[in-house]
Amino acid sequence: MDFVVIDVETANPDLASICQVGVAIFSDGEFLDSWSSLVNPNDYFDEFNVSVHGITEAMVSSAPTWPEIHERIKSDYSNRIVASHTPFDRTAIRRACEKNGSEPFECQWLDTARVVRRTWPEFSKSGYGLSNLSKHFEIPFKHHDAEEDARLAGEILLLAIQESKTSASEWCSRSLKSSATARSYTALEANPDGFLFGNVVVFTGTLSIPRKDAAKLATFSGCEVGAGVTKHTSLLVVGDQDIRALAGAEKSYKHRKAEELIAKGQAIRIIGESDFERLINV
Repeated sequence: MDFVVIDVETANPDLASICQVGVAIFSDGEFLDSWSSLVNPNDYFDEFNVSVHGITEAMVSSAPTWPEIHERIKSDYSNRIVASHTPFDRTAIRRACEKNGSEPFECQWLDTARVVRRTWPEFSKSGYGLSNLSKHFEIPFKHHDAEEDARLAGEILLLAIQESKTSASEWCSRSLKSSATARSYTALEANPDGFLFGNVVVFTGTLSIPRKDAAKLATFSGCEVGAGVTKHTSLLVVGDQDIRALAGAEKSYKHRKAEELIAKGQAIRIIGESDFERLINV
């Protein structure tokens, strides 16, 4: 029943641009403590990201950099069970380490969203986002604050452990096993055992590989692939060169459409192609 939950916020669509990290510690089946820190990503701040989490470039000007924060995380939480809600935060940490030349810390990673999907049938395909889970289980929290997100994910994991009668360490092993439905998976449909199952992904911009190959990777990871951004879209993957040009450059129609829907409350995550590749290789 002992584990740590980590959540991050980013300055722009590049997952390596971590501007806040939040950590929640759980021991003996109870919430023990939490902390958070702003992080100076030494990168630009996209106005849309700022509108979501409220963190500005000025606010992090004197904040510690990722190598400093990572050293604390590595010192305190190595060789423990470390959870994150979906693989995005884990991938962001990996990308930040690559960008800053930091050696990733060793731990047992656990995806709390995956645990939720396998514990409660009503969340097996959708509805496993933190905001919806907060309402369902009546646990108040402030969304898009890394410390609050980490605490909520940990509280949900405790409920799942109680409901499933499966410990955190057992979930670490169980979550890696394929489900029975995964054996019938084909590349023409979303892999029900993929880490991103339940997501609808749309690609935009210039990709390094043909769109059909990107679509195959997406379906293998559990995603449905959409042609355009709609009310069902949950993930927008932007070509790397388009991501690098975002500081001051015009965004694609799909990108702007996704931001419009996010502003209206739709849960869509926007990431670059390289981040997507690392994400599906988690």
